[in-house]
Amino acid sequence: MQVREMTCIRCPLGCALKAVTEEDGNITVTGNTCNRGADYARNELTNPRRMVTSTVRIKGRKGQMVPVKTAEDIPKGKIMECMEALRQVEVALPVKIGDVLVKDIAGTGVDIVATNHAE
Repeated sequence: MQVREMTCIRCPLGCALKAVTEEDGNITVTGNTCNRGADYARNELTNPRRMVTSTVRIKGRKGQMVPVKTAEDIPKGKIMECMEALRQVEVALPVKIGDVLVKDIAGTGVDIVATNHAE
């Protein structure tokens, strides 16, 4: 049996979770006030994922950037590869909120989208 304590990051409550993994692989979660906390703990133990936020350069505008994020969570182990790929990206204007700027970042199947506009 393994016990792991963690803080849920799925909502602002930040519940203190306790996840117990039994020998048979069954995971019991306590301390959560909603199902999202239980789901978070199970995923954190079996397949941790994170949203990534960053910026990308604008072509022809030295020093100007567009804020971006992953459209959904990506595997935690792919974050550095994602960030390295984003360092190579330059986008042409105009950019609108929600525009897909990079498809399938780092082979995750997840797109990078703009979180602000730029003209």
